[in-house]
Amino acid sequence: MIESTDRTPLPRDFFDRPVLEVAPDLLGRTLVRLTDDGPIELRLTEVEAYAGEADPGSHAYRGRTARNAVMFGPPGHAYVYFTYGMWHCLNLVCGPEGFASGVLLRAGEVRVGQDLARKRRLSARYDKELAKGPARLATALDVDRTLDGTDACAGPDSPLSVLTGTPTPPDQVLTGPRTGVGGDGATHPWRFWIDGDPTVSPYRAHTPRRRRA
Repeated sequence: MIESTDRTPLPRDFFDRPVLEVAPDLLGRTLVRLTDDGPIELRLTEVEAYAGEADPGSHAYRGRTARNAVMFGPPGHAYVYFTYGMWHCLNLVCGPEGFASGVLLRAGEVRVGQDLARKRRLSARYDKELAKGPARLATALDVDRTLDGTDACAGPDSPLSVLTGTPTPPDQVLTGPRTGVGGDGATHPWRFWIDGDPTVSPYRAHTPRRRRA
């Protein structure tokens, strides 16, 4: 049985804080995606923090571009990027405005709209795998670049919003290096996840890619 969760939307002030405060505080919250076919709701179980121009692992490390412009604020908006030529990933921008920090949504438990998520994640053997990893999460929720810049604090009619849900107690939150991040940002312990949750994705260290001749 799924426990009752708080349906109050998170205000913009929630996101207008340092990224290392926002990231672990997102665990247990409810992400709502309104699709043309109906709503999908997901309990967030794993996230990663990225601290903009101060963070070698961030897309904004070398400054503002057309691709990463949404990361510079205002807080509470979605930053969606396309990676490896095939996958989308969903982030939530946090404040203060102008500092390009954001939280990558890495994994979650789909609690409403499982049938809709299954149609997009045909390779998932079990429901716990529907959003087990950032690309799988975005696929299950039908997230692509058209949602880049969406205001997640705009109200119940927004395609994306975040509800209070059931915040995870601090003693149930684990932290470690971010998945797949190399270089100077490889050891930052800025990945946060709920201890023992089956929807959390496995950690993978960065593997350098060889350039084609």
